[in-house]
Parts: sequence; structure tokens; C-alpha cells
Amino acid sequence: MNILETLRIENPDVVFINSLHHQFCNRGGLSKKQLEGLYAKADKSGIISTGKLATLEAIIKKKPNRYKSEIVLKAPEPEKTNEVEPLLKLILEKYPQHKMALFLHSKCKHNDALTEPEIAEIKRLAKVLIK
Repeated sequence: MNILETLRIENPDVVFINSLHHQFCNRGGLSKKQLEGLYAKADKSGIISTGKLATLEAIIKKKPNRYKSEIVLKAPEPEKTNEVEPLLKLILEKYPQHKMALFLHSKCKHNDALTEPEIAEIKRLAKVLIK
């Protein structure tokens, strides 16, 4: 606060210093980037004592660095396969109440991608039930 007031007295029309002073009064503190900007202004001015500059530098070093998280890449969705739909229709023609076949057929109708185990299950059911 002392550094901000000293810089405001020296240059009362500097918008950056006035903005930092306003934020410090309202929020009770400044971010690390704001403190670094304040340090740069105070160092250039030459009227702030080295002890206060060292204190400000210590406060800046004590604050944590904030990094944006990296973009997480999504795994590609499995492609819809048309080879299993005829098999499901054949199974449902012969066994219209087969629960697994009904479930997988509803997934196909709603354009949901089938996983590899589900495709393998359809092929196994077709092999067992349709001879």
C-alpha cells in the first residue's frame, strides 16, 4: 500500500497505478501479474527505497504461478458399423423377444456407436441362433 501511495503522489494521473490502488483497496490484494507490473513501475521511478522493492519482490516470489490447464484430447468415437444391423434383424425375426438383441438394435436405431465387445456379441449370437 505504501508503494502504491508513493507512486500515486508522484504521478497522480497514471491510470495503471490508480487502477491498482483501487483494486487493492476494494479486494485487499493484488495478483502476481499486477504485483509484477507494480514492481516494474516502482523500479523505474527511482523514489522507492530498495528495502521496499526487495519486500515487494519477496511477496511476488511467494505467490503461486497460475497455469492454464492443457487441452484434453478426447478419444475418437467408434465408427458405426453397418455389418451388424442385418445380423440383428435376422436374430429379431427369429427371436423377437431376445433382450440383448433388442437392446443392441435400439442402440443402432439411435445412432449410438457399438463397442467391440458388443459387435462380437452380435456376431456370436448370430452364429449360435441362426444356423
